Amino acid sequence: MIHPTAIIDPKAELASDVEVGPYSVIGAHVTIGAGTVIGPHVVIQGPTTIGRDNRIFQFASVGEECQDKKYRGEPTRLEIGDGNVIREHCTLHRGTVQDEGITSLGNNNLLMATVHVAHDCRIGSDNIFANTTGIAGHVKIGDGVILGGMTGIHQFCRIGSYAMTAGCSLVLKDIPAYVMVGGNPASARSMNFEGMRRRGWDADVIATLRRAYKTVYRRGLTLEQAIAELEPQQDGCPPLALFLDSLRASERGITR
Repeated sequence: MIHPTAIIDPKAELASDVEVGPYSVIGAHVTIGAGTVIGPHVVIQGPTTIGRDNRIFQFASVGEECQDKKYRGEPTRLEIGDGNVIREHCTLHRGTVQDEGITSLGNNNLLMATVHVAHDCRIGSDNIFANTTGIAGHVKIGDGVILGGMTGIHQFCRIGSYAMTAGCSLVLKDIPAYVMVGGNPASARSMNFEGMRRRGWDADVIATLRRAYKTVYRRGLTLEQAIAELEPQQDGCPPLALFLDSLRASERGITR
């Protein structure tokens, strides 16, 4: 299961069925769960925890020191959940003490080739990040997000669940849940209604979110006015409540 050319630090903890390919290096304080497959020429440094049934492809760099010049070697962490696919040349860095000291990736995410996840990012589950996506430090991303190829996300941005970016988007502000953006700099185009239909969402829920989008983006209201108008409608509609939560959580302002 472990190729004889792989180098495994004695302080690393690997489940008995973890596979490690040729010339990979696994450092101290790395924990890897059952069913995970590490390809050839992968470097994993700790402290890093990797869950079950992940697959990490060749030339990925996981759990390395971050690229923040303020970092002074503090014992920060990278935490990866279960069922993720991390493709070639991806880089995922540990956190910094200027934040919570943790970079985290949830479950069942697909990171295509050359995706970069910087220090202190907190990423949910079931996301797809296309090739050469760059996610700067301190970014928070929800669940079910699709980032088009070569998307760049500015530090401290928040990307709400089920949001979507077009290829080559430059994201400088927060993206509310469900919203589709594109351009340089990115601007809001619509909501991901087709994605909702493919997930089998109820037509009434989709219609409610369509009206909510128009309230925020098409009627010339301030964000505070739009939220106040939509709040009475959120009872009994969790998707609308999620949309409103993402609006309230914005600290950089939303992408318009």
